Amino acid sequence: MPRVIAVCVVHDLRPDAGTVGVTAIDKRPVEGPMKVGPYGVYADVQADRKHHGGLDQAVYVYAEEDARFWEGELGRMLAPGFFGENLRVEGLDVNAARVGEVWRIGATLEVQVTSPRKPCQTFARWVGGDDERGWVKRFTREGRLGPYLRVLTPGEVAAGDEITVLSVPDDAPTVIDGVPGVARAAASAL
Repeated sequence: MPRVIAVCVVHDLRPDAGTVGVTAIDKRPVEGPMKVGPYGVYADVQADRKHHGGLDQAVYVYAEEDARFWEGELGRMLAPGFFGENLRVEGLDVNAARVGEVWRIGATLEVQVTSPRKPCQTFARWVGGDDERGWVKRFTREGRLGPYLRVLTPGEVAAGDEITVLSVPDDAPTVIDGVPGVARAAASAL
């Protein structure tokens, strides 16, 4: 059964070389249930609201299976929150989810898949700066982007909560369909 393995919120705002000057990408797991409303997980923030957050990017999800892939590639452990995600999940191919797909997480929270993550230079600097040149293209090419979610019914979420797919639009693209640079072989292997 697909489930949440960690709920993550911003730990610290960090200085960043980007135009905003700080980043909220440093997300870490929290204990117990967290409220989730239309703009995301309570106690979380986005430093660059021009490009992150809002109703269609309220919650970012990343799969444990994809994190394990990157651990092998990067040669280090990547704890929940490393990708800036709010929810680390397992047992669900989040990249094969269709735009418009609706999930129930836990008892009451209902969310809808809206779009893939669009990796940025802040994310590249977070991952390793000059040590990971070409990170944005590499991350995109692998097709392990993870989706953003819109909150349809506010509720609470906690580690261990089950994820149930409630509806899937047959004719909608998957999260990674149409993303420039995604390797078709990687996308079909997910």
